[in-house]
Amino acid sequence: MTAVLELPTTREEAFRWADMPALQAARALTPQSASVPDAILPDAARLVFVDGDLDADVSRPGDVAIVPEALASDHPLARHAAGDGHRITLAPRTVTTIEIARVNAGEDSQTPLVITLGEDAVLTLIESFTGAGWTNTLTRFELGQGARVMRAVRIVQDAGFVSTRDEVTIAEAASFVSVALGATAAGTRLDAALTLNGDGAYAELGGALLTRDDQRQECAVRVRHAKPNGQSHQLWRAVAADRSTVSLAAAVEVARDAQKTDGEQSLRGLLLQRTATVNLKPELEIFADDVKCAHGATVGELDARALFYMQSRGIPAPRAKALLTRAFVADALDRIADETVRDVFAADADVWLEQTL
Repeated sequence: MTAVLELPTTREEAFRWADMPALQAARALTPQSASVPDAILPDAARLVFVDGDLDADVSRPGDVAIVPEALASDHPLARHAAGDGHRITLAPRTVTTIEIARVNAGEDSQTPLVITLGEDAVLTLIESFTGAGWTNTLTRFELGQGARVMRAVRIVQDAGFVSTRDEVTIAEAASFVSVALGATAAGTRLDAALTLNGDGAYAELGGALLTRDDQRQECAVRVRHAKPNGQSHQLWRAVAADRSTVSLAAAVEVARDAQKTDGEQSLRGLLLQRTATVNLKPELEIFADDVKCAHGATVGELDARALFYMQSRGIPAPRAKALLTRAFVADALDRIADETVRDVFAADADVWLEQTL
C-alpha cells in the first residue's frame, strides 16, 4: 500500500500550477522492470541509480570520488528525497565528465546528491531520467572559486512524475550552466534555487518543456545575486499541444550589495492548439541601484504565413509544423556545448514532435 505523504497544495504561491494529483497517481503505478539505457558518452564516468539506489554493478565511476553522505532540506518535495545519499568531490583544477542515469521501475525513487567542485575544477554532467513512477531528486552543487559546471538534463521517463530540486551556490568567478529537456509522458516539476555568492559569478539556466494530451510540466527557478558583478541568464521554451499545460516561473533577486549585476530572462511559449495552456511568470526583485536587468515573456502560435509558404513549396502540413516547432525548441537546446549530447537531446525532441504532430 502506498504511504500517504504530506505534499504542497496549489494554495501555496510557489505551487500554484503544480500537479500534485499526477504525483500521487505516479506513486500508485504498478512496479515493473526497467532497463538501464545505453550511455550517451561511453568514455565518461557513469553512475546508475536504480529506484534511487546507486547500482555498483552497472556503474562505472572511474576516478570519480563518491562517498555516502546524508542531506537535509526543508523544501516541500525535496525533504522527501533527503536522507542517506552521496557526495561527489572534484579536486581543484581537475576536468571530469560524468553521466548519471536515473532509472525508476515504478516506485518512489528518492535520490539525494551533493556535488562539490574545488577551485578551478571543471565538470561536464549529463543526467537522464527513464522508467516510470515518482522520481524525486535533491541535488546540491557547491562551486569553488573559478569552478565550472556544464550540465544537461534529459527527462524522457515513460510514465509517472519527475520532480527535481537543485540548490546551487556559485563562488567568485565560478559558472554554472544547465539545460533541461522535458520530452516525456510524465508530469514534471523542475525546481531550482541558485545563489551567486562570489564576485563575478555566472549562472545560465534554461531548456524546453514539451507537453501533449492532458499532461502538465512546470519549472520554478529563483536566482539570487548576493555579490557584485554577477551575471545570470534564463532562457526557457514551452511547447503545449492538445489540452496540456506548461508553466514557467523564473525569478531574479538582486541583493543590496550586488551592484553591477546583469540579469536576463527570456520565457516563450508556443501553443500547437488553442486548447493548450502556457503560463509564464517572470519576476525581478531588485534592491541594488546599479544593475542591468530585463525580462521578456511571450506566448503565441506557429506563424501562419511561414506554414503557408512551406506548404506552397510542397512540404506537408505536419512536416512544416514539426520543422517550425523544432526551430523554436532549438533556441534552448543549442546551448548544450557537447555536440554528441546536443544531438541526443535534439533526437528526443524530434521523436516527441513525430508522435505529437
